[in-house]
Formats: sequence, C-alpha cells, structure tokens
Amino acid sequence: MKLRTSIAAVGAAALLGSGAFALPALASPHGTTHTLKFISVTKNMVSLTKTSVGFQATDVSKAGKIVGFDEIYGAATSATTSSANVAIVIKGGIMYGTFDINLKTGKITDGTVTGGTGAFLGATGTFTVKTINNSKSAVTITYS
Repeated sequence: MKLRTSIAAVGAAALLGSGAFALPALASPHGTTHTLKFISVTKNMVSLTKTSVGFQATDVSKAGKIVGFDEIYGAATSATTSSANVAIVIKGGIMYGTFDINLKTGKITDGTVTGGTGAFLGATGTFTVKTINNSKSAVTITYS
C-alpha cells in the first residue's frame, strides 16, 4: 500500500538534529522557549484502514539511551498528503502535536505542538524532522 509505505518511510521521522536530548526545567514558565532533540526509532506499525496507519516509536538520545516513546496516527487526506497526530511520552508528561506528510516525498511539514499534560500543559510550538533512514529520524521540537 502506497500510503503505508510512504508513511512508514517517515514514521520514524514522525516527530519531532543532532540526536542530543535535553529537557528544560519542569518549573519553567511557558513563556520560556525550550528545545528537545532526539532520535525517533520506529518499532511497530499497523494498517488500521486502507487510508490510515498507526506507529509506535522509541525515542533515544544520541548515546542511544531511551528517553521516551511516540504514538502516531496518520490518515490520508488526499492522494499526496496525510495528516497525523502524535503523543510523545517523555520526562515531565505527554506532549501532543500534529503534522502533515507528503506521500510522494516523505517530507514532514507543519509540525505543530498543540499541548500536553504535566510540564507540557498549554505548550505551543513547532517541530522539524530529518529522516536518517527507513526507521530512524532526528527530531527537533521548539516549544514554550
């Protein structure tokens, strides 16, 4: 399935540089900008329907230490585009986001932090993804 293959190529990319991982002080006000960097490694994928998939990924630091997990749901919105939702479980809580995937190129765009729980309650921001290979992607999240 083209959707599954295209999203699989970027599933690891789903979400959200250098592979370093740093967490901000949990007591920081949301007015302060924070940056998270990690490698997202796709572990599992399932076709939910003909046009939607689910992904499970493990987030690791540059040194390979597990720092969190991603759960991703993606659904085709056209023959060339898919929209996705992500929940990232990391120290401090769960961060939520959305992004679009070009199904022809695998490029992820419009990565947006939409909120979360705990330290990420009310968070807003953006994220970028750089594909390393079919199962790994470097993610950079900037939020406040």
